[in-house]
Amino acid sequence: MEPLDEKIMGQLTTISFFRFTGLKGKIWAFGMMQFAHARMRHVKGMEFYKLMGTGKAQFNPFPDWSVYAILQIWSNEAAADRFFSSNGLFHHYQKMSKEHWVLYLRNRIARGHWDGSNPFKKSETLTDQIPYVAALTRATIKTRFLWKFWRFVPKSQTELWGNNGLMYTKGVGEVPFQQMATFSVWKDEASLNAFAYQTQGHVKAIGKTRELGWYREELFARFQPYRSIGTWNGQNPIPGLTK
Repeated sequence: MEPLDEKIMGQLTTISFFRFTGLKGKIWAFGMMQFAHARMRHVKGMEFYKLMGTGKAQFNPFPDWSVYAILQIWSNEAAADRFFSSNGLFHHYQKMSKEHWVLYLRNRIARGHWDGSNPFKKSETLTDQIPYVAALTRATIKTRFLWKFWRFVPKSQTELWGNNGLMYTKGVGEVPFQQMATFSVWKDEASLNAFAYQTQGHVKAIGKTRELGWYREELFARFQPYRSIGTWNGQNPIPGLTK
């Protein structure tokens, strides 16, 4: 029997971003959206995962062929550490990519469903010592609302770009145009709340969602980042969490 993890015994989430350059790397990464499942399904200690592509800048529905992401939910931190230190598939992603960034997250709150259920459980090890907040908003858009939804997106994101409280954001998703999500990291909860509930464009987007019901399934989750490993654009986006 393996020793119990003394840092986090309960569930946690990780999200990994990989940047690929050159035709060979991009073709390999695109192919792994299909072929990686066979190996991912058998990872010990992993409760849930999603292989995701990403969108171009500013939550664009068109794919960014150079960046891919893996979201994983773990039964404990030891299982996550074991995957990142010794799993052959992850090491292959590292080898094929130009750079990668892994963020460890304590689950704070999650509402809604992903594939029919809510996979996130609240962490029992949240701390007041880390101010940063990460948010994931994911939805499956009803086909009949696709055009209207994507026409409205630029208005809802206007106040996001250049926001002083925003540390990182990327549009991610399983299926382009229809199954989309946004992942973002903020300096503190006040910054996230100010954007979500006080900026005109985003408040209108919330109202439209309630008015039209354009999602077939949706989920909103918040996390507390506590480990940041690797680089993005040549530096660690949250260097204070490196360990």
